[in-house]
Amino acid sequence: MLFSDIPGQKTAKEGLLAMWHNNHFPHAMLIAGNEGVGGLPMSLALSQYILCTDKKENDSCGVCANCQKVAKQEHADVHLAYPTISPKPGTKPMSKHFIGDFRDFVKQTPFSSTYDWLQFINAENKQGNITAEECREIIDTLNLKSYEGGAKVQIIWRPEYLGKEGNILLKLIEEPPANTYLILVAENLEDILQTILSRTQIVRLAPIKADDIAAQLQRKGLADEARALQIGHMAGGSYSEALRLLQHAENDLFPEVRNWFNGIFTNNGVSITNFTDGLGKMGREQQKNFLHYIIQLLEQSIRVKHIAGFTPSLPHAEADFVKKLASLPLSLESINKMVEELTQAIYHIERNAHSKTQLQALSIRLVYIVNNRQIPVL
Repeated sequence: MLFSDIPGQKTAKEGLLAMWHNNHFPHAMLIAGNEGVGGLPMSLALSQYILCTDKKENDSCGVCANCQKVAKQEHADVHLAYPTISPKPGTKPMSKHFIGDFRDFVKQTPFSSTYDWLQFINAENKQGNITAEECREIIDTLNLKSYEGGAKVQIIWRPEYLGKEGNILLKLIEEPPANTYLILVAENLEDILQTILSRTQIVRLAPIKADDIAAQLQRKGLADEARALQIGHMAGGSYSEALRLLQHAENDLFPEVRNWFNGIFTNNGVSITNFTDGLGKMGREQQKNFLHYIIQLLEQSIRVKHIAGFTPSLPHAEADFVKKLASLPLSLESINKMVEELTQAIYHIERNAHSKTQLQALSIRLVYIVNNRQIPVL
């Protein structure tokens, strides 16, 4: 994994590289960020950089023997720990039992969640865990000499799953063997033992910018520019969410948005009904994607309206639409009410409410809002 394989995160990448080049690199680090922002890929890219024998200023070379081994999760001095389940009755959950599965998982979906990983190994409703036995094995392994005569790296993906067993690792985290680096990757800092947090240097990952997500989707050949930008704005800073949206957002959403808004702003009942009939026949994921996309467009219109010189990073047609929205006599309060109604509709659709009824009711409520009329309370 190269740093260049990770969309966005410029600040984190530059900070990590600066610490390395200035000889201030910590031996115990905790990379923290929401699901889908690249915590696990960042830890793998960092491990590859540490072990690369031909480092570049901003990335590993990607071609030396060490880089190739780390990229396949096959380097003898990069050790991985992650939540697992018991492979069979009477056997303790241990990462080593699932290393082949984990390699396949990372190869296929490196930005996915722990839930996705546990489903990948057919955990079903079983709770993943990083056990005391795993912690003791980590200590024993890292106290051995490096297999290939260089540095040793231990990645612990989701230390939230350690529980109190994490106290077993405290001495190792505080005083690791020479030339040994521990990289913890977390999403919820509040679920990690304070004794561990106090012994690590925290590097925070931000939500990935829509432009960076769109650029990565285009580089990978997954979407053209217009669709990539749509997905980027809908993904909420998560690259894994962007990949999920690609599977469900099958068509260009913008023409339907424009038609629906024309019906709402002109109070055209026939147009609104045609829209709800059409979208109501689509799958719930497509319906949710559509409503999330509208929320993003409304948020862009607020920026255009209130930030001087702001230019939305959208395809030409969507950018013009956003600018027209911003020019309408809609107050910030009205737009916020529209967002609230859209969010509420998504909530009900997620919970299997009758989607056509929800979309029709949503349309009527938006008509009231744009006309600055009080929505009737039944």
